[in-house]
Amino acid sequence: MTTPPPNIVVIMADQLAPHFTGAYGHEIAKTPHLDALAARGMRFDAAYCNSPLCAPSRFAFMSGQLISRIAAYDNASEFKATTPTFAHYLKSLGYRTCLSGKMHFVGPDQKHGFEDRVTTDIYPADFAWTPDWEAHDERIDKWYHNMQTVKESGIAQATFQIDYDDEVGFAARRWLMNAAREKAHGRRDPFALVASFIHPHDPYVARPEWWDLYADDEIAMPAFVPEPAAQDPFSKRLMDGIEASYVPLTEAEVRRARHAYLANVSYFDSKIGEIVKTLDEIGELENTIVIVTADHGDMLGERGLWYKMNFFEHSARVPLVMAGPGVTMGTTPNACSLVDLLPTFLDIAGGSTDVLGEPIDGRSLMPLARGEDDPTDVAIGEYCAEMTPYPVIMIRRGPLKYIHCDVDPPQLYDVVSDPLETTNLATDPAYAKQAADFAQEVAQRWDGEALRTKVIATQKSRRALHAAMEAGAGEHWDYNPPSDASQQYVRNHMDWTVAAGHYRYPPLKGSNDEA
Repeated sequence: MTTPPPNIVVIMADQLAPHFTGAYGHEIAKTPHLDALAARGMRFDAAYCNSPLCAPSRFAFMSGQLISRIAAYDNASEFKATTPTFAHYLKSLGYRTCLSGKMHFVGPDQKHGFEDRVTTDIYPADFAWTPDWEAHDERIDKWYHNMQTVKESGIAQATFQIDYDDEVGFAARRWLMNAAREKAHGRRDPFALVASFIHPHDPYVARPEWWDLYADDEIAMPAFVPEPAAQDPFSKRLMDGIEASYVPLTEAEVRRARHAYLANVSYFDSKIGEIVKTLDEIGELENTIVIVTADHGDMLGERGLWYKMNFFEHSARVPLVMAGPGVTMGTTPNACSLVDLLPTFLDIAGGSTDVLGEPIDGRSLMPLARGEDDPTDVAIGEYCAEMTPYPVIMIRRGPLKYIHCDVDPPQLYDVVSDPLETTNLATDPAYAKQAADFAQEVAQRWDGEALRTKVIATQKSRRALHAAMEAGAGEHWDYNPPSDASQQYVRNHMDWTVAAGHYRYPPLKGSNDEA
């Protein structure tokens, strides 16, 4: 009998900058479970999102394609049902697949290839959050971030995010246990689970047990905050959009938000621990590649910015830790991004590019995970959402990062020697050739005016459709997980001893159901 390929478990955070984890060197962050995975696996030290906003980043992650290729521009862009995802491919390669938690799918297809989806999403699935590039400097107070979120940081017993993540974690663990039960009763196909949590995404509110892990006086303040006049034009637009340019924060408010964020990083880390423990309990940990990542980071006051929506390191970088069979222990400096995970999953599953239904923009990271040399050292980012009138492009290659927007001066940073990005090298004579090469590459690969036209056209159509849906056209797309109580636990049409035997794991030795 052919040995099946390893299981795949992806544990995804929302808005987690790697800088705020112990695995990536934060001095006080308490992330023992992520640290343990990194200690026995591979830590990727230059992993990026492909768009620093929830939905576009996740659509790139799912499809292995850049957002401009699939028109995944913003948090209200439809993720088209015709776009193949890694869930489709893994299912065709013999995996059983499940999504527990957030993926911010927009549109009527709310599964995108997952065989099972065991929770609803936390955000709307329609076109409500469509920005307007023809009025890009106008705030939409209903759903734009603002500084009130920072000011309200602190402690609570419950929030909608805590409720959600507790559900996501429980549903993921129950699905894994059910997979083990079915394997004990004869099912042999490998599984691929994505458990996707909302923390440590703002609002920065934590339960007491996580808050109490940290003391106020040990919370570091932002390391680099330029004077307002020294901010680049895009950062100024972001600060206006999130109210940071005219709603002042006290040092205590900033410290409290960063305290709560670290607390919620530890809360997310506890979810990693629970899932890894379940894998161990069902005997699958040694046969499972566990991957921890996020959709983007959080500036958390660095450079005077909050949240994401830019390509500075705290916003655009993501943690990426991989551990399991075939993965060596170590770190890798090669630039990579979330579009690389789809081909990585195909590699793990024993598939080839022959299965692809559309071209992809990534490459497998398994050579790096095995400790092999990989000449590829590049990550590409595109931002086409709120608070900009034109696309913003990022190229990270080697130690250099180039940021371009048609209406802004270029930015060039050496993020290895200058990780806080304090010095823009775009006009430095010593970097004239590198800046010119990056500018030429952007001009060859992207037509900013044409892309802007496409973005505005989709925005207009989506706003019209949203108005019609608000008036009663069609049905809502928010996902309702199927549940049939008549088939759960013990019911009158069941022999309770048979039901008990099915649910018991591991099964009793000698049981007729035991494989």
